[in-house]
Amino acid sequence: MSIAHKIFWKNIKSIKTAKDLRGKRVLLRLDLNVPMERGRIVDATRIEKSLSTIKFLRKQRARTIIMSHLGDDSVSLKEIARYLNKFIPVGFIPQIIGKKVEKTISTMQEGSVLVLENLRGEKGEVSNNPFFAMSLSRLGDIYVNDAFSVSHRNHASIVSLPKFLPSFTGIQFEEEIRELSRVFTPKHPFMFILGGAKLETKLPLIKKYLKIADIVYVGGALMNPFFNAMGYEVGKSLKENAGEDLKKLTHHKNLILPTDVLVSKGEVRKLNGIKKNDIVRDIGPESLRTLLSLIKESKEILFNGPLGEYELGFDETTKEILKAMAKTKARTVLGGGDTLAIVSRLKLESKFSFVSTAGGAMIEFLLEGTLSGIEALKGSKK
Repeated sequence: MSIAHKIFWKNIKSIKTAKDLRGKRVLLRLDLNVPMERGRIVDATRIEKSLSTIKFLRKQRARTIIMSHLGDDSVSLKEIARYLNKFIPVGFIPQIIGKKVEKTISTMQEGSVLVLENLRGEKGEVSNNPFFAMSLSRLGDIYVNDAFSVSHRNHASIVSLPKFLPSFTGIQFEEEIRELSRVFTPKHPFMFILGGAKLETKLPLIKKYLKIADIVYVGGALMNPFFNAMGYEVGKSLKENAGEDLKKLTHHKNLILPTDVLVSKGEVRKLNGIKKNDIVRDIGPESLRTLLSLIKESKEILFNGPLGEYELGFDETTKEILKAMAKTKARTVLGGGDTLAIVSRLKLESKFSFVSTAGGAMIEFLLEGTLSGIEALKGSKK
């Protein structure tokens, strides 16, 4: 552990260091916002990664009250509670705060677990209302944040609740910080593969890692503005305006862009052959071969994708890259909600050094080295 990392952990506490949790009411913030279709869970990765903290609290005989959001304010956490019951006995109450909730918690047995309704059912959550946070705090004796993937949000249950209760990180949260922090001092050659969209959000990250990584490979919808800056036609593809000239970046020695692409009908186009009616959907076969070769040469790989529009069926390239990463001896770190879904479908989770549950929070942590939820834990009530 580096000196900087030791200083970091002096300012926040892991739940594993807490004394005498027996009978304590523990408000546990999780991110159980998993993809759903017709009321059924599609990918339960985030739920299952939360189990280590829940089981730890049960073993310590704490009374655990789980808080989370799911989609918008109209989606109930009832199905999530039902899924959790496959692993541990879990109760559910269709409210968040109030007398009924307080009464239910007061009758909880030691070691029991209760899931509250969707936090976003209360407007005070997203608006970070301190009075809502204070109302939540009355339900518990201590607070645990094990929702790293939403800890970049300035929401009441993330940044205001720690002001009212002694606060700790959960086990998954601690692992996210430890594993992602290692990226700041990577093994070389180090390659960062970045896909998806939202160039405005990811451009600062690209700039930062062009100074750290040996290679920054840009794919997904992110590549189109770079092609534009180089003077290539991108047809009807998604074109994001980053608000600044990218031309200078395209000449950076550590930046690698695809040399061919797949368009809507699966046809391959060289960059100078993209037509006005084309929509760029994925990187092409030549680019894939280049990337596979670079993976073999790397000792550390950071991946935040995908490289194509996988929801439209353009996922084969991303799958090939993930399969190659799973076989390499390099340290491999992955993140992003879409990436997580593809990895889960391929059943390759155990083949990587670390798979983050976060998307936006991972991007922000890699850029800033902290999150608003981390800073809130540092300033929590002692």
